[in-house]
Amino acid sequence: MRTCTRRPGSAAAALLLLALARAAAAQAPPPARDLPRVRLVATGGTISNRTGGRLTAEELVQAMPGVERYVRPEYEQFANLASSQLTLDQWLGLAKRINELLAGDAGLAGVVVTSGTDTLEETAYFLDLTVRSAKPVVVVGSMRNPSTLGYEGAANLLEGFRVAASPDARGKGVLVVLNDEINAAREVTKTDALRLNTFQSRPYGVLGVVDADRVVFYRSPAKRHTDASEFDVSGVAKLPRVDIVLVYQGADGDLINAAVDRGAQGIVVAGAGAGAVSGTQREGEIYAVKKGVIVVTTTRTGSGRIAPPQRGAGGRGGETPQLAPEEQRRFIAGEDLMPVKARVLLMLALTKTKDPAEIQRMFVEY
Repeated sequence: MRTCTRRPGSAAAALLLLALARAAAAQAPPPARDLPRVRLVATGGTISNRTGGRLTAEELVQAMPGVERYVRPEYEQFANLASSQLTLDQWLGLAKRINELLAGDAGLAGVVVTSGTDTLEETAYFLDLTVRSAKPVVVVGSMRNPSTLGYEGAANLLEGFRVAASPDARGKGVLVVLNDEINAAREVTKTDALRLNTFQSRPYGVLGVVDADRVVFYRSPAKRHTDASEFDVSGVAKLPRVDIVLVYQGADGDLINAAVDRGAQGIVVAGAGAGAVSGTQREGEIYAVKKGVIVVTTTRTGSGRIAPPQRGAGGRGGETPQLAPEEQRRFIAGEDLMPVKARVLLMLALTKTKDPAEIQRMFVEY
């Protein structure tokens, strides 16, 4: 009869090898079939704008380092333009396409949208109000182009995919991810023309961060958005015209008159301080509301809330003797929205109603 003998320590060595194998398996990425699917909808912007041509959606995905550890990426090319060249009609098409993707593909975890940074905050807020799903939609971009030393686009895009794949991102509205930080579409704004940390949510702060080990959230947005939004653009063919007028010393109200005469249904005033106007702008506002145009007051300061006037109060936004009560009500307080975002909300509000009370409610809730 043969006997089997083991050399001393062979059992311990086998156990060590087993432990190492298990540790390696734990660190290895899960099988591709278990990874969430995230779809890129590329619109262009600096993130794509290399010397001699623009990167396609496919090339952007291929440039992401280690994306296969986190998601199964998909991609499509919606547009390939500078953000300032996107039209309002394309905004509508983009929202409709994202809604189609999220409603028609139950297994899709989320969507990433690339955008130029110049108008990224406007695009993101428009999607925040018009995407009708709790699934994550993440907007990313870059401050440097692919031909520039220090191009950060691939890193931002990878972080956008990671956030879109995170279960914790669900229900938080449209998110903006750049420079390792997660911001809410409603709150974030571009604060510097060149620096990488340009997107900030002053005075509210970031929603979370994207670190090497995981995606971390610290809070959630409080305002209505996405699946809680009342704005349905599926049947909207064109957005109404809304213009923004900046307040500066000695400003002429004729600019407001001209916008009204050219067909503006709404005017957003980027007021000085807590909403003051200058020059003959008050006369321009009165002309607008008498013509049935909604006038929304915001601040050009970058932060702060414009509250609705108290009944019986005079002064800015208060009662004006030459206006009938229904005309006076067409002055809307823009709350804490930046002027460009107040324009987005007013355009969408005007697709549903011209009732000033309803529009003021929307500015409070969104």
